[in-house]
Amino acid sequence: MVGLAADWLTSAANTNMFTYEIAPVFVLLEYVTLRKMREMVGWPGGCGDGIFSPGGAISNMYAMLIARFKMFPEVKEKGMAAIPRLVAFTSEHSHFSVKKGAAALGIGTDSVILIRCDERGKMIPSDLERRIVEAKQKGFVPFLVSATAGTTVYGAFDPLIAIADICKKYKIWMHVDGAWGGGLLMSRKHKWKLNGIERANSVTWNPHKMMGVPLQCSALLVREEGLMQSCNQMHASYLFQQDKHYDLSYDTGDKALQCGRHVDVFKLWLMWRAKGTTGFEAQIDKCLELAEYLYNKIKNREGYEMVFDGKPQHTNVCFWYIPPSLRGMEDSEERTSRLMKVAPVIKARMMEYGTTMVSYQPLGDKVNFFRMVISNPAATHQDIDFLIDEIERLGQDL
Repeated sequence: MVGLAADWLTSAANTNMFTYEIAPVFVLLEYVTLRKMREMVGWPGGCGDGIFSPGGAISNMYAMLIARFKMFPEVKEKGMAAIPRLVAFTSEHSHFSVKKGAAALGIGTDSVILIRCDERGKMIPSDLERRIVEAKQKGFVPFLVSATAGTTVYGAFDPLIAIADICKKYKIWMHVDGAWGGGLLMSRKHKWKLNGIERANSVTWNPHKMMGVPLQCSALLVREEGLMQSCNQMHASYLFQQDKHYDLSYDTGDKALQCGRHVDVFKLWLMWRAKGTTGFEAQIDKCLELAEYLYNKIKNREGYEMVFDGKPQHTNVCFWYIPPSLRGMEDSEERTSRLMKVAPVIKARMMEYGTTMVSYQPLGDKVNFFRMVISNPAATHQDIDFLIDEIERLGQDL
C-alpha cells in the first residue's frame, strides 16, 4: 500500500530523473538509497555508484557495458573492431539476460561461456577456472564473470567467495546478479548465502522481486565511483552544462543509457521508511519459512518427488507430482515420457479452474517439474495446504 501511494505521487509529479534541477528531491533520495544498498552489500561506507534501471536485464547489461569499458575504454569511441575478442562467463543456470546483453552490446552470444553447475544448481568454481584458462589459450580476453545469487529455477546461490578468488587471480570483473536473491541481504538469518558479494565489482538487486516493491525497481550497484559516468557520458551541453550553480554529480542523466528515466526510487525509499529494514526482514523470512513448510510437507509425501535433494536455499521449491498411474512404474523411457506431460496438463487445469497458478519447466535432462516460488508474505500455511491438495485433485486421473 505504501509503495502504491508512492507510485501515485511520482505519477502525479510526472518528472524526469536526468538533472537535479527538475527532480531535486528524487535525485537525493536515489543518492541516499543507493548508498544504503551499497552499505548492505558490504562496500565500506557505501562507497561507489549506481542507478535504478528498467529491470534486472538492463542492470546486468549495464554491468557488462561498464566491465568492458573498464578493460578497454577505447571501445566507447572506436567500437568492438578496435579491441580483442572478449568472452564472459556465467553458469548454465543463469538468467538469459546475460546472453541478451552480450547480443545487444555486439559481444555476441557465442562469447558467453556457460559454466557447469552442481546438482543443486550452483556454479562449479573449478570448471570456471578451467574455462577461463582455455579461453585465454585460444587468444580470447576474459572480461566478466556473472555469478548468480538466487537462480531463476532452483533459487541457487553461486559460491561467491571462490568465484571472487578466481576473478582476482585472473583480473576479471566480477558481477553478481542478485536480482532475485539480493533481498536476502535484509535478513540476518539468510544473508550468509551471499557471503563474498562484498568482493564484487558490480551487483544487480531488484527490490521489486523479494521485497515486494511495485514494478519496476531494479538497482545496479558499482563499486568504483565515477566509472559509470566515464563510460556513458556524452557531455550534451543543452542538458548538462558545466557552469551550473550546484554540484554537477547530482545530474545523474549522463551516467545512464536512458535520457528520460522514470522515478523508481521513491517507492522503495517510502516503503523502507515505513517498514524499516526489520520490516523487510520479517517479510522475507516469512516467505522463506513458507517455502520450508511446503518442502517439509511434500518431501516424504506419496505422489511427490523433489527435483534435488535437501532444503531449498531460496523460496523456489522444485518438485514432480507423480500421479497414481506412474507410482508403481520403474524408471524407463515410457515413464519419463508420461511424466513430462503431467505438469503441463495440471497447469492447464489450474488455469481453467482459476484456483491457482504454479509454473513448470524442464531443465537439462529433467523433464517438466513444478517450480513453486513464494514471494508474497500474505500467503499462509492454509494456502500451501490448499495448493498440495489441489495438485492432487487435478492430477489424480492422469
